[in-house]
Amino acid sequence: MGDLSFNNEWRRVAAAIYRKPVDSKLLGSVDIDITDLEDYIKKKRTEGLKITLTHIFLLAVARALRTEVPELNTYIRRGKVIRREHIDAMVSVLLSEQQMSSVKIKDADTLTLSELADILNEEIRNIRQGLENKTMRMKGFLASVPWPFRTWVFRIIKWMTIDLGISFPSVGLSANNYGSFVLTNIGSIGLETGYPALFPISNVAFVLVMGGVTLKPMVIEDQIVPRRVINLSTALDHRLVDAFHGGRLFKYLKHMVKNPQLLEEKIKT
Repeated sequence: MGDLSFNNEWRRVAAAIYRKPVDSKLLGSVDIDITDLEDYIKKKRTEGLKITLTHIFLLAVARALRTEVPELNTYIRRGKVIRREHIDAMVSVLLSEQQMSSVKIKDADTLTLSELADILNEEIRNIRQGLENKTMRMKGFLASVPWPFRTWVFRIIKWMTIDLGISFPSVGLSANNYGSFVLTNIGSIGLETGYPALFPISNVAFVLVMGGVTLKPMVIEDQIVPRRVINLSTALDHRLVDAFHGGRLFKYLKHMVKNPQLLEEKIKT
């Protein structure tokens, strides 16, 4: 008898969803010095604001889509690029060593850092108590469908929601199930760098990955000093964006890492 951990719900769903890669996607990464940012986070936590690097990068990315790279807040429907009306963020959450879920933060760009902390922390508590959103509960349904019908069911769902743009709100199916982008933290599972898959049914233009934080030598004012560095990597849908869009995103993130206090206020338009 095989080990059930090799054939859990997610693996059965993934076997139906993914096919052998035939198209290219854009990949990119950058190392960012977060020494001062970690000091900022520690200071805020002592003041009672329970934030992490995930809160910082989630909010910074959402704001980037609003003011710097609106092209990343798009998707394709019936062969045309459509701009989303809202900027919603999907955040991957580790429930156990072998189980992942996610939290969707609506209108993330409109939040302050403290508002995001309250919402995200509450949503994480909810899913760890078994209260997953409708989109995540669909994996249980797909996993229960016998093979090979599972693949057919997925393709029908994808065709209706992603290709045709038909929504089924009662069961949590639409072209915007996963929001504008997906953020995941692989550093929490021991990986320093990683490049994500563009989940076919997510319909997002890009996925951003937070890698591990390591101590590296860097040149500061002509001196080599040890600094705390995080690797950020991304996969972008080349149908929607080009490499320079990713470059603009990373440039903005670097700016916000140096000025995290800007996230404490409402975004200015």
